Amino acid sequence: MARTGTVRSALAALALCTAAACSGGGGETPDPGPEDRPPAAIIGQRPSWGPCRDLPSPAGSRSRPPVPAPAPECAVVTVPLDYSEPDGDTIGLTLIRARATGPGERIGSLVLNFGGPGGSGVDALADSLDRYARLRTRYDLVSLDPRGVGRSAPVTCVDDRRMDDIAAMDDSPDDAAEERAFLDARLSYDKGCQARAGRVLPYVGTPSAARDLDVVRAVLGDARLHYFGISYGTWLGGAYAHQKPGDVGRAVLDGAVDTGLSDVETDLQQTAAFERALGAFAASCAGQGATACPLGRDRGQVLAKVGGLLGGLDARPLPTGDPAGRTLTQSLGVTGVMAALYSEDLWPVLREGLTEAAEAEDGSKLLALADLQLGRRPDGRYTNSVAANTAITCADTAERRTLDQVRRLVPRFTEASPVFGPSMAWGLLQCTGWPVDGDRDAGRVSAPGAAPILVVGNTGDPATPYAWSPALARALGGKAVLLTLKGQGHGAYDTGDACVREAVDRYLLDGAVPRNGTTCG
Repeated sequence: MARTGTVRSALAALALCTAAACSGGGGETPDPGPEDRPPAAIIGQRPSWGPCRDLPSPAGSRSRPPVPAPAPECAVVTVPLDYSEPDGDTIGLTLIRARATGPGERIGSLVLNFGGPGGSGVDALADSLDRYARLRTRYDLVSLDPRGVGRSAPVTCVDDRRMDDIAAMDDSPDDAAEERAFLDARLSYDKGCQARAGRVLPYVGTPSAARDLDVVRAVLGDARLHYFGISYGTWLGGAYAHQKPGDVGRAVLDGAVDTGLSDVETDLQQTAAFERALGAFAASCAGQGATACPLGRDRGQVLAKVGGLLGGLDARPLPTGDPAGRTLTQSLGVTGVMAALYSEDLWPVLREGLTEAAEAEDGSKLLALADLQLGRRPDGRYTNSVAANTAITCADTAERRTLDQVRRLVPRFTEASPVFGPSMAWGLLQCTGWPVDGDRDAGRVSAPGAAPILVVGNTGDPATPYAWSPALARALGGKAVLLTLKGQGHGAYDTGDACVREAVDRYLLDGAVPRNGTTCG
């Protein structure tokens, strides 16, 4: 199935994508020109802010400090569906805003994108205000569901029951029959996306989403866009800087994406990074002793145990306590392990889940981790994160791989990671058969004329490998600077590392640009 929340995911099998709308020709999205600027009615709109509805309950809210007043508020901003026809059809983007609390003079708005593509910025900001409390003293914190996501002209493809089937499906086929089932499911999924969301599919790409950011900036009344992008949000921020370098304010890009890589290199490097993260988890687990970690006495034993457990799920899925009767298949097991590698905070849950699966044949905890990654709620309903991830990813790439190409690549991916490699390789078929051509130029991020942009990378990042951060800084050019964390987990700021947080906060609050090459940890 797919592992969303990464630049390229293992839903890969079904059709994952990352960002940049095309309008049928499969070619380029030109930089904005005066002829396709949004009309004055779009730029000059004044949204009606009011109480947010249907927000998720904050995760772990009982142990978190209270969020300072005022409560977040939401509004809808209108943008053109197709920026080449700015007076044509429009869509609504849902925004969330948490006003600055003080003390100190308000700087303006800080727009955040927490990653994806396909993640709801409205839900993410509502759930994480406490982590950005210092920045909120002088900024209105703002996020949004980008086009195609959540509450903003959402892409939908299948119903919840079918999503359960897809999530459990074998995404590392071993023979011709399994390959055919895999391909048939992917093509059927594509047809569902076209049937349910065909109107918006050509326009959900990253270049269009970046243009939306400029409308948001104008509507908020800010002369420049102050921006904090994480993971895929770094691609989106880079696209904005490329389009509007003179309107970039203070911008942080954390957990960077190298937009210049091919789909094969992107997925191969990500596969190797997840394998390294699994090795770090295994060493940490073994170091806690046999009582805390019965999976093995050393890193090698733990890795062998995990590999054997996940491999065995192919033939014999494990029972779980799921009320719908779902079992833990190999695809769901791999997805659950990958989900836990995003943060060291989840390593204890991963250790418990693997132990229960190995010793008690209970896959419940690993299934819960997979559900978290795939956007499945406790009531069995899914967010549209997988569908949006697919649509945006396939809009942002013109690559369409064949079955023969993938077959030849499977050994390279398996060498990079025996655990994650096969499903990541088959995920390269994600955009094969997609009903909309992709944009070859969606990855353009050069912005030599922009104000200083702070790029942050984590050496132990499994989802956006560290090498992508210096690569993005080079691609941006100009005054871009690199800040490095020697740590584990996806991104750097949200690991809580004091050095990183101080450097980022001082830059955003005081304009103090860190020295290029600064290292924390």
